[in-house]
Amino acid sequence: MKNLRNQSIFGCLFLLILIPMRAEAIPPPSPAGGNYLALDGVDDHAILDFETFGLLLPKGTDEWTFEAWIYPTTLPDQDIIATVLSQQVRMYAWNRGPNAGLRLMGGAHLDLGPVNAPMAFGMLKLSPNQWNHIAFQSNGIQTILIVNDSVRISHGGTTLVGDLSHAEHPQDFTIGGFGEKIKSDIHGDHLWGHFAGYIDEVRISKVARYNIAKRSFTPQKKFKNDAKTVALWHLDESRGAQKFLDTSGNAYHLMGRNGAETDGEFAAVEAEGKLATIWGRLKK
Repeated sequence: MKNLRNQSIFGCLFLLILIPMRAEAIPPPSPAGGNYLALDGVDDHAILDFETFGLLLPKGTDEWTFEAWIYPTTLPDQDIIATVLSQQVRMYAWNRGPNAGLRLMGGAHLDLGPVNAPMAFGMLKLSPNQWNHIAFQSNGIQTILIVNDSVRISHGGTTLVGDLSHAEHPQDFTIGGFGEKIKSDIHGDHLWGHFAGYIDEVRISKVARYNIAKRSFTPQKKFKNDAKTVALWHLDESRGAQKFLDTSGNAYHLMGRNGAETDGEFAAVEAEGKLATIWGRLKK
């Protein structure tokens, strides 16, 4: 009986160690706290229907910021461009192979006089299996791509178009992909595909948010809503939710498609109950 009791205690102690480890690693906590959007990289995505909501920024906008926290997991195939978000402005992850690794790229559909052209600006390294703060912004004379505290600056046009009828992809605002693979209009034989991982705290603003001279501007908490906020999704809905509320007050509420839903309630909460049960058994 004594050996049996010792084995039982050893097994329970093993669980005491294992459960917190699993709780910490799966899923990863967001730097902003709370829940986040979980995407499998196959066909799930979140969407604002273009017919209902139109474009998020008006024609002629030349100062803007699109930003989010992202956690890439499965790397896309090298012929797939993994879409993080897309409409007038888009950000996407591109696996550039063993030498270059995973890169974030930013692009915008710009008003270039008689031509409305998609233009891509800059490329920065992304770290898989960890959270990265990403932002793409314009201040009227330059566009700035940001990953954590790294910056890539490009000069030239920054004014957004007010008509995306020329685009070779859906005009809806989407997070995570389009629901299907679509031939890229700027990257040859590559396809716009889906992002695999987690996305949190997506904010669109009609102002350039970051002073790049500071060189240390990774957010330390949730994004705030202010007069320059066009849309802000905290993605803190309860686990499994497929409607994601816009907290800007502009009612741009996203809908999850093909299984896109919130995740991230810490397993530690569930583990705490299990630990209490285990300790109760040990005391008996």
